[in-house]
Amino acid sequence: MDHNMEGQAMFAPPTTDAFGPSAPPANMFDSVPGYEGTVAGGGGGFLPPPMPSFPVPQPEPGPSQPHWNIPSITEETARDAFALFVSSKCCYSSAPVKDGMITNMEAFNTYRYRLETFTESRSTEWSQEPYHGQPVDAYSQPSPGPWDIPAKPPAFFQDGKQVIKVPYTSSIKSCHVCVGMGRTPCKDCAGAGNKVCWVCNGSGYRHGDDRCSHCSGRGRENCTHCHGQGSKECGTCHGKRQLLVYINLTVKWTNNKEDYVLEQSSGLQLANLSKVSGKELFRDSQYMVYPVMGFPDPAVVQAAERLVHDHQGRYSQTSRILQQRQTIELIPITKVTYKWKGNSHIYFVYGNEFKVSADNYPATCCCSVM
Repeated sequence: MDHNMEGQAMFAPPTTDAFGPSAPPANMFDSVPGYEGTVAGGGGGFLPPPMPSFPVPQPEPGPSQPHWNIPSITEETARDAFALFVSSKCCYSSAPVKDGMITNMEAFNTYRYRLETFTESRSTEWSQEPYHGQPVDAYSQPSPGPWDIPAKPPAFFQDGKQVIKVPYTSSIKSCHVCVGMGRTPCKDCAGAGNKVCWVCNGSGYRHGDDRCSHCSGRGRENCTHCHGQGSKECGTCHGKRQLLVYINLTVKWTNNKEDYVLEQSSGLQLANLSKVSGKELFRDSQYMVYPVMGFPDPAVVQAAERLVHDHQGRYSQTSRILQQRQTIELIPITKVTYKWKGNSHIYFVYGNEFKVSADNYPATCCCSVM
């Protein structure tokens, strides 16, 4: 039996560069004054802002706060917070809440200093899209610098992002992926338009001399992905053969927030305090703030001085500082000792929300999910 019969498909394998380069060549992009470091896909880094042409306003000392009120909670508030906490736990018995007796309440109030630095940063990258008649303006006049292009920021201390096409950078280039053909070889059939028949494994026959009915004895079948054409529409230029290339400017507004919480010896983990708010004792918002003055705790003053100096030095290198805000909160923490069934136990009530932490709760039951 001669299996090399007429009808057998023949194909030539594609060359090594049949699918085109995956990344655009460097010479595809024009040299635009002021944007020499711009690359495709980003990666050029953030552009440092230019030196201001007008005097930068100097930070001013914030108003001193001579009265620092330390609130305390009542025994009733502590008990209500404890009851609410226990009721939220399916495996906690309410007996310690009903029958327990509070024997001591001790305040371990602490301070949280927070510095927010609201910045604007700018970066550029070459971008591309299929060309279908969009305006082309490259070299019609000089492009504005990255920091000369107007952008509307969100409200202070709110993150935001805006992508702007840089004027006078748009030009037409032949598609680098399909080499201006509009189509690329099909990867599923390697550009042949057909593949080995999966029924007869390319032999053209199934059993003995029975011609394969699936491929009619050809040993190959048309590729379903490209419908036998051997090529598909270019996914980069969408068959247009040309690309509009231009520079995109990405403007990001970021609220850089950093906290300092004064250590306290109550035994409550500091991580718990990140979930609650406190009583605001001090607030100062300016273009650039001055480290807080006149606060009774020297550790807070030192932390404020360190963070303000660090933020103003760090963020001014790669971005433009638009506004800073510093606050001091008093976070109430009360350590409650209570007696139940002859033994002493503790829990903590903290924050304006009266959150409760009660490790080693004495009346839990085993819960299981079937």
